[in-house]
Amino acid sequence: MNKKNSLILALDVLSRDKALELTEQLVDHFDAIKVGYPLILHAGLGIVEEISSISPVIADLKIADTPNTNRLICEAVLGAGADAIIAQAFPGKDSLVACADCAESFGADLFVVTEMSHPGAEQFMAPLAERMARLAVESGASGVVAPATRPERIRMIRSIIGDKLIISPGVGAQGGSAGEALQAGADYLIVGRSVYGSADPVAQAKELAAQVEQSRRSN
Repeated sequence: MNKKNSLILALDVLSRDKALELTEQLVDHFDAIKVGYPLILHAGLGIVEEISSISPVIADLKIADTPNTNRLICEAVLGAGADAIIAQAFPGKDSLVACADCAESFGADLFVVTEMSHPGAEQFMAPLAERMARLAVESGASGVVAPATRPERIRMIRSIIGDKLIISPGVGAQGGSAGEALQAGADYLIVGRSVYGSADPVAQAKELAAQVEQSRRSN
């Protein structure tokens, strides 16, 4: 990804036409489009190829299976044009390495979930986040996912992964602060509903970009 605004759009709409319309409207304001199960299951895997012709695509399938199944999933979505994949660490190193190896073969990036942004992640993921961050480094991942809703967790994970990338969900609808997440060490902010669900997505994207720029100036 070429860093323009340090923003990634989580495009969890269900309609192919709506997804393409939003991508066209917002491509200049985001560094990548993140698509997951909701859109792919409704629009088909071809939507990855269509969006990737407009913008870099991160396939957020939170891949979490045996090494062979992980490889098959990665091959399918990367073969469809995704530039990066997101996988879970908890299935273990062999499963994660399968994703990393597949990503490397496609010239793509792998991001590993250390801790999700919703409150329930504190129950089981937070106690293991440090171990999962170390596993991401050991497996050769490009970066990790860490929660913008808990900036102190971003700061802790940054201390473990060094200069690898951190992409952070939770800004906007979940209440995370763009400025606090960036100051804690996030490289990219992931925003979704607060943009695509707004009355004026472009204006909302510009407002977020202004917040990012203000945070950069204050650092």
